[in-house]
Formats: sequence, structure tokens, C-alpha cells
Amino acid sequence: MSDAFARVAALTALTMVAFAANSVLARLALGTGEAEALGYTGLRMVSGALALGAILWLRGDWRPGRAIAGSWAGAAALFGYAIAFSLAYLALDAGTGALILFSSVQAGMLIWAIRRGERPPALGWAGFVVAFVALVYLLSPGLSAPDPLGAGLMALAGLCWAGYSLIGRGSRAPMADTAGNFIRCLPVALAVAAVGIVWQAPSPAGFTYAVASGAAASGLGYAVWYSVLPHLPRSSAAFVQLTVPAIAAAGGVAFIGEALSMRLLLASVGILGGVALALYAAERGISRGAGRR
Repeated sequence: MSDAFARVAALTALTMVAFAANSVLARLALGTGEAEALGYTGLRMVSGALALGAILWLRGDWRPGRAIAGSWAGAAALFGYAIAFSLAYLALDAGTGALILFSSVQAGMLIWAIRRGERPPALGWAGFVVAFVALVYLLSPGLSAPDPLGAGLMALAGLCWAGYSLIGRGSRAPMADTAGNFIRCLPVALAVAAVGIVWQAPSPAGFTYAVASGAAASGLGYAVWYSVLPHLPRSSAAFVQLTVPAIAAAGGVAFIGEALSMRLLLASVGILGGVALALYAAERGISRGAGRR
């Protein structure tokens, strides 16, 4: 394994942990009534913008009057994901919501990759099938017909995240672009936060969860994700996100007191093993392609 591939793999793993942390923090805040969806989303986006803006300021990469990096398309996809995700969880249970979300992400990114002419190798497809079946196995207990509005919102969140990831593949300045996307969302985020706080002020714990999600798990996590995306094939970028539900479930055991079951252990092995297989296939395909040049 090359040093460059090992570095990308490590940063990708770190990003998946950050994504899972967002799920755990959202469960802690929204599932317990510590905050409501609009206020939580607004505070999350505002804190992400402030944290990333401060980092750019301290690094000397941005000053008032300079053009803001990122794009309006990236900002729209980012905010669309965040607000749809929070609102959907008002009507869906965690298992149903996660299954719809990550199914939508995979579908969106894979369809785009295939349309662009990318063809994952057979071993990569096998890894995806193993991981996806394990994910369904993890989330299947208690699944029932979901609320149509909630399901639609979560599917929209997944497609928005797929779009945000695809937009980020072209980023040459991940930190600046991520900060720019958050900053572009700031006016709407402030309005949404104000409405949410007037509707139901978050508790101190809910406020803390929202800020931690925005400043660390979202802001810094998304910046790292933008930095690794150019080094991942589109199909691998889709596959690897299947690890998030398993990591989030483990976080639920550690931080929320959810029961550790044999089902969780077996599903986690299947998900992580399937993703590892898909990434190995992609790396082998890239290496062969380089060897033929």
C-alpha cells in the first residue's frame, strides 16, 4: 500500500467518524427534546461558519472584502442536506431514516459516476453488495412503512449530500471552499436559528450539541472530506459512506447507552469488510491503469 493511499484512507476514516458524530449529536439533541429541528440546524450552520471563518482569518487566508471561496451550488446543497436531515428526523425513527439517507447518497453518487463513464470493477461491486446487505441487516429490525413526508425529506437530504460531495471533488482549497459554503449559508442559517429559538429555546445541552456538530463534526469534518474527495473514485466515495451507520451505532452504545448486540457486531464487520473490499478493488484498478501508461 502506498503512503499516499494510506494517508487518504486515514483521512477518509477520520471523516467518517466525524459524519457519525453528527448523527450521535443529532440524536442526543433532537431525540431527547433538548433542541428542536430548526434551531438546531441554524445553530449548527452558524457555528460551522464562525469556526471555519476564524480559522481562515488566523491563517491569513481571508479578510473582509476578499471574494468568498466555495460556490452557491455547494452552499445550497449543504444547507439543503442539513435542514432536510433535521426535519426528517421529526417523523422517522433512526433506523428508517439512516437507511433512506444512505441509500439516497449511494444512488445519487453511483448514478452520476456511471453517467460519467466510471465502471467499478466486479470486485468493487461485490464489496458494495456485501456492505449494503450488512447495512440493511443492521437497520432492519422494527422497520415499517415510513411517513411519506419524512421519507421524502430524508431522500432529499441524501441527494443533497451526494451533490455536495460531487461538487467538492473539484476543490483545490478544501478549507477555504468549505468555509465559503458555510459562510454563504449564514444569512439563511441565522434566520432559521432565530425562528427555531423563538419556537423552542434549546437547553444548554442542546446548544452545546449543535455547536459541537457545527464547529467540529461538520465544519472541520467536511473540510477534510473535501480534501480527500479528489483522490477517491466517485464509486469509492459512495461506498465508503456506508460505514457511517455502523460507526454511529457504535457511538450510540458508547455515548447514549444503547445496547451492544451481536447484530451490531456482525453488521459492522460486514459493512467495514465490504467497504475495504471495494476500496481495495478501486486501488488495484487505479494501479493497473497507471501501469499501462
